[in-house]
Amino acid sequence: DKATDPSIREENWECIQRFCDQVNADIEGPSLAPRLLAHKIQSPQEMEALHALTVLETCVNNCGERFHNEIAKFRFLNELIKVLSPKYYGTWSSEKVKSRVTEVIFSWTVWFPQEVKIRDAYQMLKKQGIVKEDPKLPEDKILPPPSPRPQNSIFDTDEEKSKLLARLLKSNHSEDLQAANRLIKSMIKEEQEKSAKVSRRVNTISEVSENVKHMDELLENYKRQELSKSDQESLQTLFQRCEKLRPLLFRLASETVDDDEALAEILQANDKLTQVLGQYRQVVASH
Repeated sequence: DKATDPSIREENWECIQRFCDQVNADIEGPSLAPRLLAHKIQSPQEMEALHALTVLETCVNNCGERFHNEIAKFRFLNELIKVLSPKYYGTWSSEKVKSRVTEVIFSWTVWFPQEVKIRDAYQMLKKQGIVKEDPKLPEDKILPPPSPRPQNSIFDTDEEKSKLLARLLKSNHSEDLQAANRLIKSMIKEEQEKSAKVSRRVNTISEVSENVKHMDELLENYKRQELSKSDQESLQTLFQRCEKLRPLLFRLASETVDDDEALAEILQANDKLTQVLGQYRQVVASH
């Protein structure tokens, strides 16, 4: 609500960044956030809808692969289409909001060419005459990263690129501005990949922890001969899933060699996994 407050004209970057951080921190964040944002983008208050679109674009830059997967689903794209369609809110949505929504969807067809549903949704809008022509996305329109930026951002840690970017942004030449925009896009992509890796690690460790806990409970009951047929099937399913999680942990460990704390978490999760798999084999063999 604070990030999309219609009574404030300027963007509240502190709240926008906190929203992004919350999306990344919460395991349900990437699936919940688009629903909340769609509701705000459909607001009859122009400023609230415009702020929500800024939050959406910032999430696309900062919230990684799981968020991208959610916005590329028809369920979310349909919510954006409603703002443009005269059958829904298109008759009373302001031209400014409709223009921004069109720009956002079109920019995603450029940024995420592999997402067929986004392309299909945009083509449908053109086919129905709701979008008459592709919006212009000028190369020299700078897309700055949100401020304040998260700690250890690529914009802070790569000193050489940061200095080059600062120099290009001060220039009055359109070629330099275009180069700055390309550099920002490549740095944001790098940041997204970094964020996606962290998200993968957190989600995998969380899944290992939940599975191990559940398996421990079932194995204790199994030892006491108190396991129903459906529980035995659940135990076998958990065992198979845990077996598949091991190579995933090894892959994560190889990606995380430069972060001692994260590596320790992965190794700890692997120990728990090895222990519970060994326990499963012992208990099943004894029965």
